[in-house]
Amino acid sequence: MKCRMMAAAMLFHGDELLMMERSMERTLNPGMWAAVGGHLEPDELSRPRDACLREIFEETGFSPDDIAELTLRYILLRNKDGELRQQFIYSGHANRKDFVDTDEGKLHWIPLAQVLDRDIPYIFRMALEHYFRIGPGEHAWVGIAGLDPSTGQPRVDWVPLTDPRY
Repeated sequence: MKCRMMAAAMLFHGDELLMMERSMERTLNPGMWAAVGGHLEPDELSRPRDACLREIFEETGFSPDDIAELTLRYILLRNKDGELRQQFIYSGHANRKDFVDTDEGKLHWIPLAQVLDRDIPYIFRMALEHYFRIGPGEHAWVGIAGLDPSTGQPRVDWVPLTDPRY
């Protein structure tokens, strides 16, 4: 099984979330709405936060000084066509709203009440719905995507990422 590791950020400014309307030329999820982020480079495999900051800078022009409280919120696991996808999702607060243009898509600040009205990749939608329901907590969550055996519908099972202190 191949592995694909990614890092993304839910960047908030007041009551808005920065989202990217992905270019139709993108390989993954063309035309859909997503967070800023991307793949971990080989030298970042043990440092997903660094990958997230790099992706934020590449796609928005925001430096680490432009972001407050960047915190790991989710680790999502999914088997997509035999490829294990592991995604680290962080949240943070942008200190400014102006961003640079990127060829990966078009950035927009979206009012929180309108975020879920967009065409969002399934796994990111599940993370957003969970985050909007429970808010930021004292620990991250691990989500495993699968099918509900009773309905056959996709679902994510959430477990708090805590130290069992053994």
